Amino acid sequence: MFRSTLTLAVALACGSLAGLTGCEQQATQPQQIQPLEAPIVIKHNMGETTISNRPQRVAALDMNEVDFLDQLNVPVAGMVKDFVPHFLSKYKNDSKIADLGAIVQPNMEKIYALKPDLVLMTPLHANQYAELSQLAPTLHFDIDYRNSKGHHVEVIKNHLIELGEIFDKQELAEQKVTEIDAKVEEVRAITTQRPEKALVVMHNNGAFSSFGIESRYGFVFDVLGVKPASTEVEASLHGQPISSEFINQTDPDILYIIDRTAVMEGKPNIDAQHLANPLLRDTKAWKNGNVVFVDADAWYITSASVTSLQIVIDDIIKGYQS
Repeated sequence: MFRSTLTLAVALACGSLAGLTGCEQQATQPQQIQPLEAPIVIKHNMGETTISNRPQRVAALDMNEVDFLDQLNVPVAGMVKDFVPHFLSKYKNDSKIADLGAIVQPNMEKIYALKPDLVLMTPLHANQYAELSQLAPTLHFDIDYRNSKGHHVEVIKNHLIELGEIFDKQELAEQKVTEIDAKVEEVRAITTQRPEKALVVMHNNGAFSSFGIESRYGFVFDVLGVKPASTEVEASLHGQPISSEFINQTDPDILYIIDRTAVMEGKPNIDAQHLANPLLRDTKAWKNGNVVFVDADAWYITSASVTSLQIVIDDIIKGYQS
């Protein structure tokens, strides 16, 4: 949870030698190769990936990808484990799943030791695509972590369909797509009929950044129908630094606050009781009880997967329920 995405700006140290040894031992397990009747060829922003056998050992280098696999009931052989959202917590301490390092900087030695037959990556790992492709078929998730305007939900649905085909889970993938469509219709039935204007801001140790119509959260406005309180345009991964005065002067009807500090430092999510900022408390949003401290895991670590999109939509709906 969108970066060098999410940009989880803290890349933790690589795993221990013991962890690497564990991966090597796991990698020696025999694989049951299941040839496909015809190769699956998928085009993406990094090129073209050909899959000739049904993957048995999948390496996921992003939490969005872990959620896709979870939704499709596909086992995960290895994944990055530095920032795992609460809704995927069952994977973090599973010793059978190799720890491949950090989201921003996966451990290539551990990926090699895992001997995957499919690697799932995002724009965060673009510089490693060529090397990963030499190791195993590597599929790039074409999500835009800087400016999600226009196609965010469609990219999620398309990726679901692609993975459904790869893992012979087409029916389940289509079911998930239908659920996404229904969820989007649910929120748009509210947002498109209401006059309230909203501001999406990120809290980081007392400082704020705003995310507008051309940002990683642009889909909140153009796809999910939320009316923006600010029309300033800046396609950015990190948002536009703003002051409390900016929030006060913009005076949104609804204020969505993403607590980056909670994610990066493992702290509890900030709430109204602990944000004693008089300028924010003077906004219409605060006075009317329309300040939503969103699920930071879903918005910041992921936000481009089935579960995270559902959570984001539920958070958006809360802003209209006072």
